[in-house]
Amino acid sequence: MGVVLVREYATPSVARAEVLRYAGVCGDAPGLDRILDACLVEVADRLHCRVCYCEVPVTRYAALLDLGFLQTCSASLAKNLTGCTRAVAFAATLGLELDRLIARYATLSPTKALLLQAIGAATVEAVCDAFARELAEDAAKMGCVLRPRFSPGYGDLPLETQRAFFALLDPPRRIGLTLNESLLMSPTKSVTALIGIGARD
Repeated sequence: MGVVLVREYATPSVARAEVLRYAGVCGDAPGLDRILDACLVEVADRLHCRVCYCEVPVTRYAALLDLGFLQTCSASLAKNLTGCTRAVAFAATLGLELDRLIARYATLSPTKALLLQAIGAATVEAVCDAFARELAEDAAKMGCVLRPRFSPGYGDLPLETQRAFFALLDPPRRIGLTLNESLLMSPTKSVTALIGIGARD
């Protein structure tokens, strides 16, 4: 397996429509515009977007998928990694400041708390997308392409596999991301996932 590396990202801009979608708002929401603007301003300098990652091998033994740090019989992950001989395991987070802000507004302004949750969800997805684009550029130089990212809890890959990701990447030390006994991550706006690297069809 490769060395665990860390990348930091400037806070990506997110589309207002995407934020409202995560908030469960359908159609126009003129009454929320002012509140959303205030939330976007408030979080602007509070997000610390970081990713730690490591390249791992992908080996198959009949129904068993061996990733070096994780052995699994997940058929969903095996299908996702079809044609891959290696993959990148990663963890991404926005930092604790957003969680603190959401907790603060939970009673002061539930609407703000909801919109901040949505901003966080859209932003962590944007960070993952930015990281994947960089991986894709590197892979393309070697004639390879990426598979869609796949997280613990997707399909038949048990959420319990979070522990293997944390053992490999050590995100508490590298990016301040922790995992509790209930398999909940803190900060909450965080993602762990695997991205397969395969030959171009």
